[in-house]
Amino acid sequence: MPQPARRSLYASVRRALHTDPSEAPDTEVHPAVDDTMVIRALDLAMRIGESMFAVGASAHEVTLAITRVAGAYGLKGVHVDVTYTSIALSYQPSGDRWPHTLLRVVRVAAPDHTKLQRMQALLVAVDDGMDLDEARTAFRAIRRVPFRYRQPVVVVARALLAVGASILSGGSAVLVGLTFVAALGAAATQSGLARLRVPSFFSQIAGAFVTTVVAVIVSALAAADVEPFAGVQPAIIVASGIVLMLSGLTVVGAAQDAIDGFALTAAGRILDLTLQTLGLVVGILAGLELGSMLGFRMTLPDGPSPLGPLPNQVGGAVIIAVAVALFNGAGSRIVAVSAVLGTVTALSHAMVLTSDLHEAAASGLAALLASFVGVLIAHNLHVPSVAVTTAAIVPLVPGGAVFYGLLGMVHADPASPAGGGAASLVLAASVGVGLAAGASLGIYLGTPVRATLAGVARSRARVRR
Repeated sequence: MPQPARRSLYASVRRALHTDPSEAPDTEVHPAVDDTMVIRALDLAMRIGESMFAVGASAHEVTLAITRVAGAYGLKGVHVDVTYTSIALSYQPSGDRWPHTLLRVVRVAAPDHTKLQRMQALLVAVDDGMDLDEARTAFRAIRRVPFRYRQPVVVVARALLAVGASILSGGSAVLVGLTFVAALGAAATQSGLARLRVPSFFSQIAGAFVTTVVAVIVSALAAADVEPFAGVQPAIIVASGIVLMLSGLTVVGAAQDAIDGFALTAAGRILDLTLQTLGLVVGILAGLELGSMLGFRMTLPDGPSPLGPLPNQVGGAVIIAVAVALFNGAGSRIVAVSAVLGTVTALSHAMVLTSDLHEAAASGLAALLASFVGVLIAHNLHVPSVAVTTAAIVPLVPGGAVFYGLLGMVHADPASPAGGGAASLVLAASVGVGLAAGASLGIYLGTPVRATLAGVARSRARVRR
C-alpha cells in the first residue's frame, strides 16, 4: 500500500477512535453585565422559583425555571440547590470576580394552580425577550394576586370530593348525603384550625376524628333500624373522608423529586406525607375508640368497599377531579382538563381490571395513561405537570382499603382475622406506590412527545409564514 494511502487510513482510524482537541468549541464568552444587573436578574429568578415551589411545583421544575430566567438575561452557568425548605442560588461571572450567592427560605403555602399557570406564562414571556424591569413588575403583580376562591367555596369543594368518592363506591342517595355532611364538618374543622395556625398533623387528627364520629353515629342508628339509616354502610363515609384528607398530600411530587435526583427534597416530602397519614390514622382510631367506650362499635365489613357500576365510577371520578382542581385554585380551563382526566382514569382503570391484573398494577397503569394524556393536552395551559396529574390520581386513592385495614387492626373481637387488616394496609400501600410511579412515568413519557409535537407545530407555523 502506498505511503499516502497508509497515512490516510491511519488518520481515518485515529479520528474514529480519538477526539480531536482542535474540534472543541472555544471557551464561552460571558456578556459584560454589571453587578447591579446581575443581582436584579438573580433576585427575579430566585423569587419566581420560590413562588412556584411554595404553591406546588416540583424541585426539578423550580430549578429549570430559575435557570431559564437567569439564562434569558445572559447569566449562564447558574448553580441552583433546592431542598424541602430552602433554595440556594450561586453565580460567578468569571474566575477573578466574587460570586453572587442568594438563599431564601421557602414557606410552603397551599397549592395554587392559577398562580402556577401565571408563573409559567411569565417564564414564556421572559424567554421571548421581556425586559427585566417589566418582568419584575409583572412578577410583583402575580405574587399579589389572592387565591381565586373564597374559603367557603374551598370547604364545599372538599366536601364534594368526598361525595364523589362515595358515588364511586356505589353509595345510595342517603349515604351520599351523609358523606357530604361528614365531609363538610371535617373540612370546616380543618379550615378553622388552619386559620388558627394549628399544625397540619393535628388538623388531620381533627378532620379524621369528626368523620369517624359521624360514621359511628350512623352505624349505631343503622343497627337500631332507624330510618333512613337502616342498611347504610358507614364504612364508605370514613373511606370517603380518607380520600378527602389524603387528596392534598404531595404523593406525586415526592415520587417525582426522588426520580429527578432531589433526594433531600423527596425525603422531606415523604416525611411530611408519612406524618400527615399518621395523623389521619390517629384521628380514625380515636373516633373508633370513643364509639367503643360509649357502646357503639362499628362492625367489621367483609372487605374494602367495591367500586360501583361503571357510570358511578365515571361520575364519581369526574366529581373528584373537578373538586380537586377547585380547591387547588384552578381556573376554568384546568377544571375542564381535570374532568377529562377523571374520565380517562375511571375508564382505563375499569378496562385494566377486566384483565385480572392486581389492583396496584391496574391503578398504576390508569395513572400512567391519565398523566400522559394530561401532559399532552395541558401544553398550552402553561401549567406544571403536577397540576394536571393530581386530579387524575385522587379518584384511585385506596380510602376503603385503608379504613378496612385500620378497623381490622383494632377490632375488639379476638375471633376476627387479624391478618385481614394488615393485608388490606399492605394493599393500600402498594396501590399508593403504583399511583405515584404511574403518574411520574406518564409525565416522563409525555414530556418528550409534547416537545416533539410543539416543534412540529412551530415548523408548520414558520412554513405558513
